[in-house]
Amino acid sequence: MTTATSLASLLPSLVIVPLTLLPIINPLSGAPVFMATAGRDPQTIAKLARQVAINCWFILVGSMLVGTYVLDFFGISLPIVRVAGGLLVAASAWRMLMGPADDEVRSAVVRAQPATLTEAQSVERSFFPITFPLTAGPGTIAASIALGAKLPSTPALYLAGALIAVAGATLTVLVIYLVYRHAARLLDRLGEVGMLVLMRIMAFVLLCIGIEIIWTGWAELQRQAP
Repeated sequence: MTTATSLASLLPSLVIVPLTLLPIINPLSGAPVFMATAGRDPQTIAKLARQVAINCWFILVGSMLVGTYVLDFFGISLPIVRVAGGLLVAASAWRMLMGPADDEVRSAVVRAQPATLTEAQSVERSFFPITFPLTAGPGTIAASIALGAKLPSTPALYLAGALIAVAGATLTVLVIYLVYRHAARLLDRLGEVGMLVLMRIMAFVLLCIGIEIIWTGWAELQRQAP
C-alpha cells in the first residue's frame, strides 16, 4: 500500500469522528441544562457556549492523542476500555429510553442553579457540570480513546491521522457550539413533545453504539485469550 493510498484511507476519519461522538455527546440533551445555567442574556449565552466548546475540544483531542499512552502507563488494555465505555454508553442510553424525560443528574444540576448567574459564575460552570459530565462524559472519553487507538503507528501517517482526527474533533465541537449557542431557539421550535421524541430516537441510536463498542472490545478480548 502506497503512502498516498494510506493517507486516502485516513480521510473517512474526518467524518467518522463526529458521527461516532455526536450521538454519545447528544448536545440537544444538555441544551435545557445549558439554558438553565446561562439564562437568557445573549452575551452570556454566546460566551458560555464558546467556552464549553473549547473545553470539549481539549477533552476530545487529549483523549484521542494521549489517552492510549495514559492507559499503557496504568496497564489498562484498550479492549477493557471499550467494554467499560460501551457499558457506560449503553447504560446512559437505557436510562434515556426507559426513564423520565430528565434523568436525576440533569434535574439535580438544574435545581442547583441560582435564579440568576453572574458572568463569572457562568464561565466557572462552563467545565463542571456542563462540559463534564453532561456534554463530554466518561462514555465520550472512552469512545475518543478508542478512536485514537486506531491511528497508524508510522510517524508520517500518525501525524496525518492525528491532524484529521483533530479536524474531526473540531467539527464535533462546532456542532456543540451551534446547538448551545442557539439552544433557546431550538428548544422553542421543538417544543416539549418534539424534544421528547428526539431524545428517544437519539437514545436508541446511542444504545446501538454502546452495544457495538462492547462487542468490539469483547471480540478483541476473545482474540487475546490464550
